[in-house]
Amino acid sequence: MSEVPPEAERLLTSEPLMAHFATCADDRPHVAPVWYHYEEGAGVAEVLTGGRKLANVRENPKVAVSVQKDTAGQAEWMVTLRGTATVIEDDEERKAAAERINPKYGATADEYPENVLVRVEVGSASYQTY
Repeated sequence: MSEVPPEAERLLTSEPLMAHFATCADDRPHVAPVWYHYEEGAGVAEVLTGGRKLANVRENPKVAVSVQKDTAGQAEWMVTLRGTATVIEDDEERKAAAERINPKYGATADEYPENVLVRVEVGSASYQTY
């Protein structure tokens, strides 16, 4: 596990922002917006996902999660987490993650049950404020 700077952790947990989840498909980057949860102090990010992103993680677990806050088109800060993803097939863990993630974005924990939990162990992190 990498040390994520405390200021970066504070930014990641400050409000419900979209993350960009970067995976690799056929040796090319694939980036898509996702809802996320960052576990402060643990160096772990979680996303619930399916489709191409999930297939990509199964093929290559090296991923990145990038979060940025903008106001009126002006960047305020950004955090990028790079690490190794693990697909968690346990339904109880998926439900618990949905309880952490979905309500933060205005959805119920029961919505999107087809999504699968992907846990990212952070290997390195960077952040910048503007």
